[in-house]
Amino acid sequence: MKLNFVVFLCVLMLSSCASKKDIWYIQDGGQNNTTQINYQQTTIQPNDILKIDVETLVPEAAEPYNKVGSINQISLLVLQLDGYLVSKEGIINFPVLGEIPLSNLTMNEAEVKIRNLLVEGGHLNDPTVRVRVVNAKVTILGEVNEPGTYNFSEPNITLLQALGYAGDLTINGKRNDVIITRDIDGVRSITHLDLTNTDFMSSEFFYIKPNDTIIVNQNKPRVTNSGYVTGLTTVLAIATVALSSIIILSR
Repeated sequence: MKLNFVVFLCVLMLSSCASKKDIWYIQDGGQNNTTQINYQQTTIQPNDILKIDVETLVPEAAEPYNKVGSINQISLLVLQLDGYLVSKEGIINFPVLGEIPLSNLTMNEAEVKIRNLLVEGGHLNDPTVRVRVVNAKVTILGEVNEPGTYNFSEPNITLLQALGYAGDLTINGKRNDVIITRDIDGVRSITHLDLTNTDFMSSEFFYIKPNDTIIVNQNKPRVTNSGYVTGLTTVLAIATVALSSIIILSR
């Protein structure tokens, strides 16, 4: 009986352990491994909020085309409230120019389009136009230290950067099957990435797009433990009580 009980405890503890293959990132990345980076341009989608600045050599001439004018806004909420909301048809309502379709254009393409409309329409001479998305966000759920929704302003952030916002995966996170959902042009895509292999860096999902959702499920040891015990401390406590009981009863 004692032997069977000890064997049971050993099996239970071994089944709850994770190997380095379960928790190490980029396990096939050798030293000084160099690859070409292919940056992906984010395209404008419905429900995006845009900050659009128009500048000329004569600042007063550009004032009618700027909502905020020359005031420096440091509050993200203010920028969002004062920005241009892209309709479900992919259109914004711009001062003087009226409705402008921008859906599926990159930031650079949108800047060129607005600039050309201003020049060709005789509104401004040689203007500079800057377009930025100010409500870009990513939602990160599951086995991370700080799940939630995070705003970002960079034109390109990687999956690893996004997970960094959430404080990294917990020790129980399933690193070889991270799920990403993405909605583009009314089509939802779902992919599974293995963070233990460098191949995920070549995926189109390596660079996060606004409104992506990242899901990190529990790894096998965590799932196994969930029905029995919660950790090594609990196992040792149970073993101590059980062995003490056996010693007392055997006397």
